[in-house]
Amino acid sequence: MSQYPKSVRIVEVGPRDGLQNEKTVVPPEVKVELINRLSETGLKTIEAGAFVSLKWVPQMADTDKVFAAISKKSGVSYPVLVPNAKGMENAVAAGVKEIAVFAAASESFSQKNINCSIDESLERFKPVMESARQHGIKVRGYVSCVLGCPYEGEIKPAAVLKVAKALYDMGCYEISLGDTIGTGTPVKTRFMLQAVKKEIPVSALAVHFHDTYGQALANILVALEEGISVVDSAVAGLGGCPYAKGATGNVSTEDVLYMLNGMDIDTGVDIKKTVEAGQFIAAALNQQPVSKVAQVFASRV
Repeated sequence: MSQYPKSVRIVEVGPRDGLQNEKTVVPPEVKVELINRLSETGLKTIEAGAFVSLKWVPQMADTDKVFAAISKKSGVSYPVLVPNAKGMENAVAAGVKEIAVFAAASESFSQKNINCSIDESLERFKPVMESARQHGIKVRGYVSCVLGCPYEGEIKPAAVLKVAKALYDMGCYEISLGDTIGTGTPVKTRFMLQAVKKEIPVSALAVHFHDTYGQALANILVALEEGISVVDSAVAGLGGCPYAKGATGNVSTEDVLYMLNGMDIDTGVDIKKTVEAGQFIAAALNQQPVSKVAQVFASRV
């Protein structure tokens, strides 16, 4: 199995991308407990929140409180999402060490999601990147709708490459390629990744799949074959997309871990503790974990 990476870094997006669209208001103390539990699993990157418009994303209104209260474990990064200069000011004030910025490969999605064109969204990041350089803050870039858009349908790999390259050239150390509505399939995933790899080092790429059509693990397998060694996922399969009708949650961290463990790919993450963290947040939301692995663990109790 030499074609696969020997190790994979899991980027846990549950506390931010997973919770931001929940209708149930999640108290800050629950978010803190979730992040603290995830910190004990061996995960090295855990999204802690977002400094975004409270009007559009009310679930993230308490990010400053949550970030201040979590027990920050040595060697673990707790990035927050930042959309503009104002969000960056808040991140700096909170003492954040890593942020993420986001753009779309679809013009229509960009307009619907953040009310501006792709070029305008990239322009907004220039002062953010400058501030990040001044404060020694790492920046990760997200590209959404890399395999499909709810308004435009299929997205050409060239469109993905253009946005990903712009973020990389700006100074993002890593670019996460997101199948926001989960319509991607393995062959399309491979074409897209091969196009992006022509101009961006594979070591600077990550993948972020939603499991709307049950294709996420298959797409991750293809990404591993293409040399990708960073995978975004959400504990308990939390999340969705309010601008993508029918889009279900992120691929669950538990299921990704089970697959990687079975391939002898090292993650450094304890699957049992991850399942328990997922059960905790699912209970707080009064729902069952989407994760198949979590369901099996629960049946054994």
